[in-house]
Amino acid sequence: MSAPRVLIIIPCYNEQGAIAALLEEISGCQQGYETIVVDDGSEDATFQIASRFSPTVKLLRNLGIGGAVQTGIRYAQSNGFDFCVQIDGDGQHPPREISKLLEAYRKIPSSIVIGSRYLQNDTFRSTWVRRFGGQAIAWTLNTLFSQSAVTDPTSGMRLMDRKAIKFFVKHYPHDFPEPISLAWALKEGFAVGEVPVQMRAREHGNSSIIGIKPIIYMLRVLGYIVLARIMRASPR
Repeated sequence: MSAPRVLIIIPCYNEQGAIAALLEEISGCQQGYETIVVDDGSEDATFQIASRFSPTVKLLRNLGIGGAVQTGIRYAQSNGFDFCVQIDGDGQHPPREISKLLEAYRKIPSSIVIGSRYLQNDTFRSTWVRRFGGQAIAWTLNTLFSQSAVTDPTSGMRLMDRKAIKFFVKHYPHDFPEPISLAWALKEGFAVGEVPVQMRAREHGNSSIIGIKPIIYMLRVLGYIVLARIMRASPR
């Protein structure tokens, strides 16, 4: 049996300082992973640098991470990939950890497998405000969707199988995509799994969620999750 085809989707916005090293690190894993970099309207040299190492899409304007990831998901479906794995372009998600998501899927197939920061104690941890927000979002998901047992709903490292790819090609949120896409998938009855992974601090650039933004983010996400639960049908 041939090995499954795995596409790594890398959404980027102004990541010229990190993207080359990340793509070289992926190549160094020697796992046969294929990549697609989605440059989300960067104002720096992200596209020029990434395109030297990987197929790269340049979006004409900034769509946000949801639009960038959905672009990669559409590429995965169009090219017949068995799995796609989303990781950030800033280097916070070590490519060596991808094998853990694939192994978790082999043991217990789930349409979505999340790389969780919170299933072990020695992983990189964000600020307490972000951790509190993530815990509140996880509690809400797990309370509203009985099949859910998520600890890290905002993780940007996740695996999707063909079933999830087919769904997200048509239905993928542009705002707060990680937790809201989970709510939509759980609404559809998809299995969601988790595996502990190591993460690391970014070395270049800055996060867009700073100051009081994590609190605003959390409150808006909680509202969207409740809305997803009470909707009679999935988003169309």
